[in-house]
Amino acid sequence: MVDTTRLTRAVDHFADRLRAAPQSRLQRNGAAEALALARELARRAQVLEAPGAEPRVMPDAGMFAAADQITVAAHDLAVVLTSEGEVEDAVRLVEEAQKRAGV
Repeated sequence: MVDTTRLTRAVDHFADRLRAAPQSRLQRNGAAEALALARELARRAQVLEAPGAEPRVMPDAGMFAAADQITVAAHDLAVVLTSEGEVEDAVRLVEEAQKRAGV
């Protein structure tokens, strides 16, 4: 079992920042970045869980749900990761998305 603490901490930090962000920041780019991240994390989890199956796309549940969506997607991914390299790659995705989101 691989230690995914860095991933869950990074995504929990990003989610907390999104929840605290003003609506104007979410509208500018915060929510869109979070949704793109959630979709990518969910896609990766599905590929690992069911190789060869077509991944489903996470729906857009609105800007105020973006923090919850990244949290759910990251925690689902954390369960199926098998290597430190996969964890590091996912952490990097979260950190880059947070920078682009501006939160």
